[in-house]
Amino acid sequence: MCEVGTRPPLAAERGEPPGGAAAAERCRDMGEQPIFTTRAHVFQIDPSTKKNWVPASKQAVTVSYFYDSTRNSYRIISVDGAKVIINSTITPNMTFTKTSQKFGQWADSRANTVFGLGFPSEQQLTKFAEKFQEVKEAAKLARDRSQEKIETSSNHSQTSFAAKMKREVQETPSVGLCVVLQESGRETPSSTRASSVNGTDDEKASHGGPAEAHLKSENDKLKFALAQSSSNVKKWETELQSLRESNARLSTALQESAASIEHWKKQFSACKEENDQLRGKIEELEEQCNEVNKEKERNAQLSRRLQELETELQDKELELEELRKQGEIIPELMSECESVSEQLQAAEKKNKDLEEKVRTLRTEVEENKHRQTNLKTELKNFLDVLDGKIDELHDFRQGLSKLGVDN
Repeated sequence: MCEVGTRPPLAAERGEPPGGAAAAERCRDMGEQPIFTTRAHVFQIDPSTKKNWVPASKQAVTVSYFYDSTRNSYRIISVDGAKVIINSTITPNMTFTKTSQKFGQWADSRANTVFGLGFPSEQQLTKFAEKFQEVKEAAKLARDRSQEKIETSSNHSQTSFAAKMKREVQETPSVGLCVVLQESGRETPSSTRASSVNGTDDEKASHGGPAEAHLKSENDKLKFALAQSSSNVKKWETELQSLRESNARLSTALQESAASIEHWKKQFSACKEENDQLRGKIEELEEQCNEVNKEKERNAQLSRRLQELETELQDKELELEELRKQGEIIPELMSECESVSEQLQAAEKKNKDLEEKVRTLRTEVEENKHRQTNLKTELKNFLDVLDGKIDELHDFRQGLSKLGVDN
């Protein structure tokens, strides 16, 4: 039989065909022959929940019925690459159940699991179920024949022994009785009397020798059958232990996979929180951009106001020039010139105030421009960082989706 629970050597290391062909070749070498082969997706029941199905193969694999002529037993074997995913010995107590049009399952108490097969079509599922029933009946018939053979051989040996002993007793009653009683470990007065009447001990030994030889041969046969039964029990116990170890390894791998999924879920939650924080920062930056736009509008208004003041200043200068000309031409208007001078001084003072205001406004405009430039630079840097984080989140989502598909 093929090994279970240990990693078989790779097909390339043995020089055999890859995958299921290599496994089938090994089983043929061990005395097993395939009697039916199909392809299906293999599943096993989740050992923790006993409800969910866990895929045992990433794609459809070969599933075959094998017949072991030496043990007169049937097995379902499936290999994915170098990994044995199904090694189920069929017993008369097993039942194959169709749960849908393309899916069926059966329980293996020795492997302590439930296997499920998903077929491409309903016809293939029907053929597999019919073959399962046929093999189950054959296994039952083989078991019944084995029991009948054991009972028949036992009854035959007992019957032949009883007939022979009866024949010997009829031929030599006293001597036969003595032999039988000696075999049972009991000595009676009748045997003593029989020996004294019928002859010496040598005569008894000559009659009792064939019976003792036959008893020894029957005893040897029974010892051999018992030893063979014990060896078979040990083999089944070894195979059961290997299947339990394989089941434990599969459970450990499943727990590690679940822990890895929890780890990725935590990372996804952390990235989601970071994404929410980045969105909040974007909203803050948008508010700051709105404030910058308002500052721009204020600067535009100040610029327009500055132009209006410059225009007004030019008008005042023209007016002042005209007044000077009038003061030179018309001496009579000296008094008015004085008043105009006062107005001029007031205008000059006002002009200085306006110039001071203009310088202040220009300074504010330069500061606002510098502040706007810094805000643009910060906004650009933040957008670059945000693009990088979004790309990382996209790659992480793709990796997470691939991991979900693989599992």
